[in-house]
Amino acid sequence: MKHRASVAIVGAGPAGLLLGLILHARDIDFVLVEHRSREHVLSRIRAGVLEQASVDVLDRYALATRLHEEGLVHGGIHLQVEGRRTHIDFAGLVGRTVTVYGQQRVVADLMERHDELGTAVYYDGSEVTPSGIDGSSPRVEFRHDGEDHAVEADFVVGTDGYHGVCRTLLPSNLLDVVERTYDAAWLGILADVAPSTDELIYSLHPDGFAMHSMRSLTVSRLYLQVDPAEDIADWSDARIWAALQERLGAPGWSLTEGPITEKSITPMRSSVASTLAHGRLFLAGDAGHIVPPTGAKGLNAAIADVAMLGEALAAAVRGSDGALADYSDRALERQWKIQSFSQWMTDLLHTPGTATPEDERRFRYRSRVGQVAYVTGSRFAQQALAEQYTGLVIA
Repeated sequence: MKHRASVAIVGAGPAGLLLGLILHARDIDFVLVEHRSREHVLSRIRAGVLEQASVDVLDRYALATRLHEEGLVHGGIHLQVEGRRTHIDFAGLVGRTVTVYGQQRVVADLMERHDELGTAVYYDGSEVTPSGIDGSSPRVEFRHDGEDHAVEADFVVGTDGYHGVCRTLLPSNLLDVVERTYDAAWLGILADVAPSTDELIYSLHPDGFAMHSMRSLTVSRLYLQVDPAEDIADWSDARIWAALQERLGAPGWSLTEGPITEKSITPMRSSVASTLAHGRLFLAGDAGHIVPPTGAKGLNAAIADVAMLGEALAAAVRGSDGALADYSDRALERQWKIQSFSQWMTDLLHTPGTATPEDERRFRYRSRVGQVAYVTGSRFAQQALAEQYTGLVIA
């Protein structure tokens, strides 16, 4: 089966789904293909904090109705060090908030809108093969339900993640990927228990970082810093709760425990591609960059990318390609600010890895205690944190 579309999108995670809806709002036709099943895409547990800037984008395209009904608006976070907890008042400092609303819910909302509109979205596509990106007529071929499909397009967008096929199409002499691997991983759990906090708690403790987040008023999301080599099988529910109790403990406050429904260990790394564009191919989201989860920037960075890219593609289809030519530079300039903040948050709140010599570990830990004390004691430092956490302007 042959298709003709202005834009072919590879990857139906939140970035690809949102990009399709942005294009549809501007009457730009597209075909979206995803090699995983719809159920698999929906099952992936990811970030749960949306910046004010991201909520603004979803509002702009009338995609935030359920988010406003069910999302938890937070006006700040708690920073804690060795049991001393300080509230960082985002609303008071910069007049902005964040919204706790899981990525799975965002994806479900976007899928539902695509279903309502009857857009061309193909899940379970196999042998997805983009080609011709150096010419004027790129195409994406794939198989679906035993039938061969070919999409002839003006542009191809890769929102298919770090391991996707699209980034492999960039010539090696143009693509330089710079990365940092952290000496810490996150053990994350979902628990069927009401949150023990009104807003997220980020805690620095001698045993390692801990975080208390939530997915709803009845489901808690919590994290522990562990060594990347740890095996989740070695972490019983009792051991997890004991570590959380120790690292999150504070005078006059207690952590309520409940049934753990999901647990996993995720290594942390940073990665940024040197370009998000080549020929008629453009990358967005994890296909172009990855951040550690500490600053809650992964999903938000993807939303910012496609907000810029969607408008630029619409303009290019109508004959004005200036914004599209600038997309990679604009997105990467913003991304490096996000990388800097995410790295700062990660280094600030995690203890040095076990491979670090003991004297150096002690020094670095105490210096981080001092850094947290500075941030919690300085309105200017808190404003900088609040501005970046709630989301930089999407230019």
